[in-house]
Amino acid sequence: MTNTDNKSLKMNYFRRNKIKVILFTTLVFYIIICQSCMTMRTSKSKTKTFFKESKTTYIDSTIKIDDSKIHFIQTGKEDLPTLFFVHGSPGSWNSYKDYLKDTLLLKKYRMISIDRPGFGYSNFGEAQDLDEQATIIEQFVEKIKNGKNIYLIGHSYGGPIIVKMAIDKPNDYKQLVILAGSVDPNAENPETWRPVFMSKPLRYLIPGALRPANDELWWLKNDLFRMKPNLKKITTNVVIIHGTKDRLVPFSNVIFMKKEFINAKSVEEISIKDADHFIPWSHYEIVRN
Repeated sequence: MTNTDNKSLKMNYFRRNKIKVILFTTLVFYIIICQSCMTMRTSKSKTKTFFKESKTTYIDSTIKIDDSKIHFIQTGKEDLPTLFFVHGSPGSWNSYKDYLKDTLLLKKYRMISIDRPGFGYSNFGEAQDLDEQATIIEQFVEKIKNGKNIYLIGHSYGGPIIVKMAIDKPNDYKQLVILAGSVDPNAENPETWRPVFMSKPLRYLIPGALRPANDELWWLKNDLFRMKPNLKKITTNVVIIHGTKDRLVPFSNVIFMKKEFINAKSVEEISIKDADHFIPWSHYEIVRN
């Protein structure tokens, strides 16, 4: 073997190893970035700036619930009835930020928007199933009650959360407002790739808030099947708002809920023609009104 051949072999060896080092370094860098990106959190400084621009007085706080904590934003007078907002998956309190500063709502309500367990600043990244989340949030509500009516508003995954809360404590809430809520187990078709990314180390390839979202969305179908026999326990007023062209949570959920909420005091349906899943933002005035 000539010196030229030896040099060629060495160059190929270093080239292959260089590629491996680059790929490994890129993977490590990606995993590190994943831990800090797409958290869907709003910093205290940005929160302050947002409410300052609208001259809205607010409370930014956290309440400890056993081993968990719930971060929330509150606006409105303390002695008014409460609009209690629960976001979808993923998300955080700021999904409802425009409602929290709405002057018409502020005249009539105290408003509270939470970071659900596993999101925002509420035990970020620690996924809980539907039952566990509802239990934690119910305990939070017990701590913030002011003796006035409480209206639960839930979008997407927040829909079944508030339904479960109304099942557990049917006399505690004046009304449910279910915005594009996924309540029908038969309408859920969880992607088969989700469990692949639920175990280590692959779960760390999913950025930020998408990790707990991936977990809870995979569990949701079974959670809804467990909840279905108890839907008859709902006795409060219910308003269902849903877009007719929602491809993420099918409109068939509306038909299902109207059929299953047999003991609700009232069930009102507001169908938004040709609307998709994102009605809290695309159809703000309809939802607000």
